[in-house]
Amino acid sequence: MRDVAILRRAVARALPTAAAIRHDIHRNPETANEEHRTSALVRERLEQIGVAAHPVAGTGVRGVIRGARPGGTIALRADMDALPMQETSGVPHASEVPGKMHACGHDGHTACLLGAAEALAGMREALAGTVKLLFQPAEEGGGGAARMIDGGVLTDPTVDMILALHAWPELDAGEIGLRAGPVLASTDGFRVTIQGRSGHGAHPDQCVDPILVAARVVEAIQGIVSRELDPLEPAVVTVGGIHGGTASNIIPDTVTLRGTVRTLSPATRAQAREAFLRIVRGVAEAHRATADIGYSEGLPVTVNDERAVALLRSVGEDLLGRDAVTEMRRPSLGGEDFSLYLARVPGAIFRLGTGPGRPALHSSGFDFNDDALETGILMLAGAALKFLASGPE
Repeated sequence: MRDVAILRRAVARALPTAAAIRHDIHRNPETANEEHRTSALVRERLEQIGVAAHPVAGTGVRGVIRGARPGGTIALRADMDALPMQETSGVPHASEVPGKMHACGHDGHTACLLGAAEALAGMREALAGTVKLLFQPAEEGGGGAARMIDGGVLTDPTVDMILALHAWPELDAGEIGLRAGPVLASTDGFRVTIQGRSGHGAHPDQCVDPILVAARVVEAIQGIVSRELDPLEPAVVTVGGIHGGTASNIIPDTVTLRGTVRTLSPATRAQAREAFLRIVRGVAEAHRATADIGYSEGLPVTVNDERAVALLRSVGEDLLGRDAVTEMRRPSLGGEDFSLYLARVPGAIFRLGTGPGRPALHSSGFDFNDDALETGILMLAGAALKFLASGPE
């Protein structure tokens, strides 16, 4: 790609500030839809580097860099929210907010995008088109992507491609992981209340035991993956919560199950839902109980566009070297609300190496690796430059 030397110098200048900002955000985590301080910090930094910044979706921020010449539009997205967890990492910049921490690397994502914004803002003369910078709140189940889209971030001008990154401890810092097609799962959820009939634990024959029924339901729905779905189609059914009963000698009236169903295709998703409803109702009926089933449709499958992945691969090989670009053989059954953008605009999310040998995502000891910042900034800025230089198809 052109302007590689100029880009590298621009990223080198942006890197110290990006690292300092990441530490600041990490020390002051804000959970979904509460990112007021983070949002203000992002807007202030964008204004300092001469980038127009506008609030959107409550605590989100939209920045715009217009190139010296007309052309296409690419959007770069970073999520900003933390998780409701107590941090145990022990790093100098550990969370100072009890019960909240950046356990998913969103502080690093935000810092990478701010660094890319600084690099690109200094290269406007090389840009033919527009770069939209999307700093999104509430990725962790708070509806942030949907509100950003409703706020018009993909229009005026219309976005031709959208890209994002995500920290990935399974890859070394300095590496990226790419995959075209389905990369992350749909995220449906369920809440089932088994209604039985309570009584004394010494006389179960006079009761309808919802605990026994719940146990049978948990066992039976595991057969959805092994016996209802195509064995070559990835899927998982997880029960994450069971709640019922108040004493050891009382059979309760109800037990509640909560969990998630993950799939990688619309057809498998629909098949899993049908099987779940049928099996739960059937098991409850067989045991003289009833099941009140709430089954909620969550995020769709995250599907990476082949052309966007090809762009990232080309940029990665140019800037990082071929050995640093890993083709990810398998998708993940984790979910991402970036899928909502990809349902409307071609694009891709890539994995940014932050390990290995470091704590896993969503663990209390996780801390984004500063050594990964340069790679993330280079990839976001480099992809924007290359896309706008080639023009949208």
